[in-house]
Amino acid sequence: MTVPGPWYLGLAAILFTVGALGLLVRRNVLVMFMCVELMLNAVNLTFVTYARMLDDIGGQVVVFFVLVVAAAEVVVGLAIIVAIFRRRAGATADDISLLKG
Repeated sequence: MTVPGPWYLGLAAILFTVGALGLLVRRNVLVMFMCVELMLNAVNLTFVTYARMLDDIGGQVVVFFVLVVAAAEVVVGLAIIVAIFRRRAGATADDISLLKG
């Protein structure tokens, strides 16, 4: 028994919606960062689903590049978040102006 493709697409849509709402509603920088990662994973699930449905490997190749971009985002994003939290323990997204020289 296999799960049909539209079920995966529905799950990806739900994950992306949860990530987008979390990004818009929450003010904690770490939670916002996790929401962006959740949105990227939803997009990856969509690419893999379409690659499987169309019998094309192109979607899986795109997922590899999205994962590379996500890894670079993690490196830069966590560096900025650590810099903010070193200045102020309870930092929010509005405190990014603290990083101005």
